[in-house]
Amino acid sequence: MTLFHPDRRELSPRHKRLWALYEILTTLVDFLAAVLFVFGSILFFREETVTLGTWLFLAGSLFFALSPTIRLTRELHYWRIGQIDKLAERARD
Repeated sequence: MTLFHPDRRELSPRHKRLWALYEILTTLVDFLAAVLFVFGSILFFREETVTLGTWLFLAGSLFFALSPTIRLTRELHYWRIGQIDKLAERARD
């Protein structure tokens, strides 16, 4: 099965738990990124808070970059589980 295949999360109860955990983490990161961008935008309205607004934009950008990283990590985790399962099956044979 290829990476990012939607059926992968249904392979086992362990896959379902991992999908839920990673989905919560990704949603939290996306939410925090959006909040940082909103507050950063508000801080740009006053000259004396522009620097703080810039830092919040940078932090928001890092969170937005973290979101796809979490999704890729989830898929690699799924792949690793599959490989371990295959090795266990071969060892039984």
